Amino acid sequence: MSAGRQRLWLVLFGVLFAALFLIFVVAEGIGDPSIPDGDVAQVEDVPDEIANVSKESVDRAIAQQVAQSEEKKAPKPGSDRYEEIKSAAVTELIERIWLQGEAEELGISVTEKQVENELDQIKEQNFPTPKAFKEFLETSNYTREEVDALVELQVIAGQIQERVTAETPKPTNDEIADFYEAAKATQFTTEPSRDVRIITNKDKAEVEKAVEELEADSSPAAWKKVANKYSEDPSTSSNGGLQEGLTEEILPEPLKADIFGAATGELVGPIKYQGNFTVVEVVKLNPEKAQSLGEVRAQISSQLEQQAQQEHFAEFVAGYQGKWTARTFCASGYEVEQCANFKGTGHPASAPPGCYEEDSEEEVTECPAPVAQSAPAVPGSVTILQPQGERLPQRPRPPASEEAAGGAGSEAEILEQLEEGAGEAAPEEAPEGEAGE
Repeated sequence: MSAGRQRLWLVLFGVLFAALFLIFVVAEGIGDPSIPDGDVAQVEDVPDEIANVSKESVDRAIAQQVAQSEEKKAPKPGSDRYEEIKSAAVTELIERIWLQGEAEELGISVTEKQVENELDQIKEQNFPTPKAFKEFLETSNYTREEVDALVELQVIAGQIQERVTAETPKPTNDEIADFYEAAKATQFTTEPSRDVRIITNKDKAEVEKAVEELEADSSPAAWKKVANKYSEDPSTSSNGGLQEGLTEEILPEPLKADIFGAATGELVGPIKYQGNFTVVEVVKLNPEKAQSLGEVRAQISSQLEQQAQQEHFAEFVAGYQGKWTARTFCASGYEVEQCANFKGTGHPASAPPGCYEEDSEEEVTECPAPVAQSAPAVPGSVTILQPQGERLPQRPRPPASEEAAGGAGSEAEILEQLEEGAGEAAPEEAPEGEAGE
């Protein structure tokens, strides 16, 4: 019995030791991959030749960032500005590996010709002469090989986006038809309109003369002659005063009422409007007209496809960030948000120290929100025409006044009302089988 208890104790001790060791491993990060000397970061599940970020490459990236900034010399190591530049350099180098790793997984490769063509376009847009590009290499601290590597990454990024968006399902006939029915009245229907002839002049007597002549002859030829003679509006005086497709929504009063209240061929005027006098004649009524589904099918399909591609790519980017962050580990002093072992303060990077440091000498007037605000859709606002709904940022709920609360009264009064309501709602007899519950 004693030997049995001793063996049982050893087993329990072994289990306890293993559990404590596991807790220690998690706490101390022993499970993270070992980063070789001279490197500051390592990315898993990529080819060995691109897996590591060396300290030398970080130092060079820092020098390049300083060269492109307005600073005359590099900030002192350990200073806030140096740490800012160092973090940006590490982030950039890690994300280069991510792009290459994603391309490897998707089977995407880039040829020298593609890089050359892309670089030619960049030169054409940004460097008017070969000399300008040469000066850029000298002042930016980049070699031609480094520029080619960056251009290659740009091509890779473009191809990844093309590959991902190409995987987006095409809109179905039912989706196109549903969108058409929902948008028919607002997007694919032409409102009723009228074609009219107009003469405008600031002198009422001139417009009255025009009316007199048109009452004798209102033919298109007569309108052309009279408009040229009396109208001071250059847009209509040369074409017989004709304006086509006028809708109610674009016409101000009193022109709207006079034009849409007149019969075809009726002369109306002089009408006083904005210091001028106008005579009008409605020559044609254009009824409301809806485009058929066949006429707008291609337009709807393209619109739905673009919308779906944007949503699909946004989902890919979210998964991409999470996947590669989980595969990336950084050495002490080089942790950035792209590292799985990064431990942030929980404070926004843009927050000044005074927002969280009690003894800070910096005077702070405002601080950013500790978490990014989401913009959920307002309930009931999601439709086929607006799939994201009406999006408004979340805000703190304002204190409710007694009036806003419907005069409900104090918290004690509310609780009392709830208790009374619960008592009135209670059944007289419990259902059979529930009496003992």
